[in-house]
Amino acid sequence: MLKRITWLSGLLILAALGTIQYLLASFKQPLVYTNPVTLELAQGDNLSIVVAKLQDAGVIESARLASLLGRYYDYDRRLKVGEYELPTGLSLYDIFELLSSGRAVQYGIRLLEGWRIKEIRDEVGRHPKLVAEIQSWDPEALAAELGLDVANAEGQFFPDTYFYHKGMSDKQILLAANTRLKGVLETAWQSKTAEAVVGSPYEALILASIVEKETGKAEERDLISGVFNLRLAKGMKLQTDPTVIYGMGDAYQGKIRRKHLLEATPYNTYVIPGLPPTPIALSSEAAIQAAVKPRIEGYLYFVAKGDGSHVFSKTLEEHNEAVKAYQLKRKADYRSH
Repeated sequence: MLKRITWLSGLLILAALGTIQYLLASFKQPLVYTNPVTLELAQGDNLSIVVAKLQDAGVIESARLASLLGRYYDYDRRLKVGEYELPTGLSLYDIFELLSSGRAVQYGIRLLEGWRIKEIRDEVGRHPKLVAEIQSWDPEALAAELGLDVANAEGQFFPDTYFYHKGMSDKQILLAANTRLKGVLETAWQSKTAEAVVGSPYEALILASIVEKETGKAEERDLISGVFNLRLAKGMKLQTDPTVIYGMGDAYQGKIRRKHLLEATPYNTYVIPGLPPTPIALSSEAAIQAAVKPRIEGYLYFVAKGDGSHVFSKTLEEHNEAVKAYQLKRKADYRSH
């Protein structure tokens, strides 16, 4: 009798071991689901919730068995938040590895040079997979909310494409863009030439934003910076239209009139001396480099030709002739520095 019990026990143990070996082997066998599946792991999702989602999506048949295998291989403490694409042909092992890798689906948001905060706000609003954490897009309130080291957030983000996964926030994107800007600005400041009269990296950023708004021609940036640096050195007002437009805010409807040039705002460089108090837009690296490495050719004036380029002049007389040749052919209210 004892021999029979021992024999039966041995069979049961062997059967159990065989079952365990089969289950462990099946862990790496391709699962049978016919279509790719998008699976989202939210903050706080544990292994039981994740395998339940897999079962609901038709990826696995038994959430209980998947949970046991997941805990056996210690995946319950390794899963990472994100949105994951599960192609067909994966095994449960492949799925757990993917969900533990952090290789979530990524999306891109592009911030463009020349944008102001309102354009950034509008672009962020076109990305519903970003969590909206920012409470206010007012430049001063935004600077405080993000904990920036300046009082106004205008121009404090580097224009580039930033990648994110579902569940990341708009605040994370802007903080990453600000960190990037600081690095670019610091590097540029180290290469500042003697001709640059800006007194700090922040002043360089302000000037760069004006250069950015004045021209889209790469070959003109350092020349335009040279005009502004020379005018600053001589104590002349900058008299640049983009700062006037920025100071007008929502009142700007596509035209600058003489009354606007005479209106005293902190940004009207036809009225105030020196630079405006803050940047007026996002600055590219090229514009920042131009601000700290101006090309001084003796030019004090420039006028738009109408094709995106400018005519540069050293004297007021030359400038007036250029205005007659180019500016007067355009709208009567059109002005250029």
